[in-house]
Amino acid sequence: MSFCKDCIILGMRDYANLAKIGGVDCYVATPSIDYLTEKLMADDFAENGFKTVIPDNFDGDPVPADAMDPGKNFDLPGWLRLHTIEKSQAPLDSVVSELKSQGITSIGATGYCYGGRFVFNLAFQNAISVAVCSHPSFLKAPDDLKKYKETSKEPLLINTCTVDQQFPHSAQEKADEIFAPFEYGYRRVYWEGCTHGFAVRGDMNDPKVKAGKESSFKAAVEWFQTNL
Repeated sequence: MSFCKDCIILGMRDYANLAKIGGVDCYVATPSIDYLTEKLMADDFAENGFKTVIPDNFDGDPVPADAMDPGKNFDLPGWLRLHTIEKSQAPLDSVVSELKSQGITSIGATGYCYGGRFVFNLAFQNAISVAVCSHPSFLKAPDDLKKYKETSKEPLLINTCTVDQQFPHSAQEKADEIFAPFEYGYRRVYWEGCTHGFAVRGDMNDPKVKAGKESSFKAAVEWFQTNL
């Protein structure tokens, strides 16, 4: 899950589909045989062997893809008032509960930008098995970091970058301090020359951004492969 002008990505692959899980509309990508080059994040994970589910936790009312474009007057504060963290968490809880009722015992969660908040929330409940966050937003440092260490048992990977007002250097350094050590596993990767949103989109003509996007995805896959 991702959110903000630097983190919006659209499209759907032929082998993916929309399905209801726990009464929630979800984008579901499953591994395919043919290798395709241009992928969405969900499809990338599916190509690496993970069944991937993206719940619609905004009740069919996402931020439009062009909402942050110059000249647009999208009411972001108003949208956030309609889609509070609490309201948007409920569909995720329903999907996780339904997946577990189907016999799935290991669930990894990855969140980009706004989605990082929900990965932490799921980890606070110990509802998942592994956690990955990339340039997370809406986290309170150090409070959420301390709570994670005190209550959660999920191995945690955080992809961070050079320019990020939502998870700045002070928060990054605080995470390292708090999670040293963390018995369940912790890793923070710093991608030099990247800005908030790099893990889902960015200027692929910039070698540092391209390396950050591709390598942060690789880091996430390896974290899941090691810990799931």
